[in-house]
Amino acid sequence: MKQPNILFIISDDQGYWSLGCTGNQEIITPNIDRLAAEGMRFDQFFCASPVCSPARASLLTGCIPSQHGVHDWLRDDDERQAAIEYLAGQYSYTKALAAAGYDCALSGKWHMGASAKAQQGFGHWFSHKSGGGPYYGAPIYKDGALYREERYVTDAITDDALEFLESRRGGDRPFYLHVGYTAPHAPWLNNHPKEYTDLYKDCPFESVPHLQRHPDSIYLTDEVAKDERANLIGYYAAVTAMDAGIGRLLEKLQELGLAEDTLVIFTSDNGFSCGHHGFWGKGNATFPLNMYEESVKVPLIVRHPGRIPAGQVCDALVSAYDFMPTLLDYVGVPAADPERRPGVSFAPALRGQEFRQHEEVVVLDEYGPNRMIRSRDFKYVARYPYGPNELYDLKNDPGETTNLLAAGGYGELEQQLRQRLEAWFARYVDPAIDGAREAVFGSGQIGLAGLWGAGQPAHSCDDYIKQNPNYAPYAVK
Repeated sequence: MKQPNILFIISDDQGYWSLGCTGNQEIITPNIDRLAAEGMRFDQFFCASPVCSPARASLLTGCIPSQHGVHDWLRDDDERQAAIEYLAGQYSYTKALAAAGYDCALSGKWHMGASAKAQQGFGHWFSHKSGGGPYYGAPIYKDGALYREERYVTDAITDDALEFLESRRGGDRPFYLHVGYTAPHAPWLNNHPKEYTDLYKDCPFESVPHLQRHPDSIYLTDEVAKDERANLIGYYAAVTAMDAGIGRLLEKLQELGLAEDTLVIFTSDNGFSCGHHGFWGKGNATFPLNMYEESVKVPLIVRHPGRIPAGQVCDALVSAYDFMPTLLDYVGVPAADPERRPGVSFAPALRGQEFRQHEEVVVLDEYGPNRMIRSRDFKYVARYPYGPNELYDLKNDPGETTNLLAAGGYGELEQQLRQRLEAWFARYVDPAIDGAREAVFGSGQIGLAGLWGAGQPAHSCDDYIKQNPNYAPYAVK
């Protein structure tokens, strides 16, 4: 069988709730909704870490953060930080695809280290320098040179991807095109075309909650509170503008006669809250860092006409660390390295084959010294070494409003879940870069983790200290 082309589209900071096909009746996403109607949507897909860089690295490598060493979003404040190739020497599905003859291209956000450098099997390399930033004047690497992109960056990323697709006209090699949008990542004010913000000028925004401020939320929530409505308009407009770009990509596949031969995947790096739980942001929107559903649950839609059943919704509990084995299984490319990965292929579901999971299947996440185990009924969050730990009854309390551990009486269940969590991580963690020993504050990673960093500091605590100036031993003098 001919190996299919792959168009992989990944958004940035997008909650699973922010699509029409997942039930949001206010947001305008006709092209993503069409993908769902023509393909399969997974409504229980989870990132491996609720912040961008580790989540993306886990998708790419099939490893958890305590295997690949990226534990927080990667800062590039200076040349030293910007030049660190965090995935150097590691294996990824793009390396496997390139070795199997795929032409691999990147258009957009990378944010896994050394963004100036083509790596991990990629040839074409049009890369955003950082993890986010202004939508006009974005820093972009093209042909190895850094420049400021004056176009709306969502359009610039789409245009570059279209140019790559056009270059493949008549080509005989399969391609993998990785389209990394920065949308709908902040900023949301004065950064999006009027044609999209006008769509929401009268929107009541009943699709998001309007709650009191979460007691542990940090600075972003305070900033947004100054004009929450304007920020909601910007967030929704960013999603709709990206959806328009996705529509252009789908049209180009059709024009080139490639639609039937191309596996199209849409997902996000991590989730996002726009007022959910009383805060704005993702896993680092609170301190202690959080593992709420809005932070860890992300959209996943997969379309391959004639191969993947159309209009199907799969409720299997699947994770980003399952993505690499699934993709390689689906296209028939084996991994050629000895790494012991935790993921399991869910490609049978994509093929329309029986894919029933046992009720004991769980999903596990980590964000520095914070770890989560989630079954269909319960979620347990362990924060090392001292807590506070959390236990939620997802069946009776899907909004995660009541921490069962606060009232007591759940010691046996906590013990069972903690034992399963710790046994699983012990199986896969590289002790040299164990996240449970990393001082991750959510303010960014600035160097290699653990022993890989040779004694150099790996994590910043700047944002946390702004909120807590008396925190020892980092107190601001």
